[in-house]
Amino acid sequence: MRKTHLFLILILICTTNSCNVYNFTGTGKIDAKTFQVNFFPNNAELVQPGLDRTFTLNLQDLIQNQTNLNLVKNGGDLTYEGEITDYRVTPMMATADITAAQNRLTIRVKVQFTNKNKEADNFDKTFEFFYDYPAAQQLSGPTLDSAVKIIFERITQDIFNESLAKW
Repeated sequence: MRKTHLFLILILICTTNSCNVYNFTGTGKIDAKTFQVNFFPNNAELVQPGLDRTFTLNLQDLIQNQTNLNLVKNGGDLTYEGEITDYRVTPMMATADITAAQNRLTIRVKVQFTNKNKEADNFDKTFEFFYDYPAAQQLSGPTLDSAVKIIFERITQDIFNESLAKW
């Protein structure tokens, strides 16, 4: 009985001690209190209106929801800036009639991350993801909204992982 109590106490100590290093979002100890996300302009050849604002807000929301960092307009300990560099639709599969059966929307975002407190973490990197949809559908309305949501969820999570989670 006494050994069981000691074993449970040991497990409890190890569990609570490890929570000081990692949290549920996978980030380690962050040596920062504030972050800023500068506006990401859409500099792609094909411009989809509102895409730049949507991406900027999605990145801000993700970082706010998964960390205890405070969002500031300037002078942040962590700075995210960049641009949307590519927005493209390409046919992916052909039918017997030599027409597209499926199209792919690809969005590419260039990001410069700066950590004032730890310059070794700084990076300048491009992130990209895609969404496949039937060629019979127009890329507008619900199809476009769904595509952009899925693509931006993936890209913002990749940026978060690269900058804070170190995955």
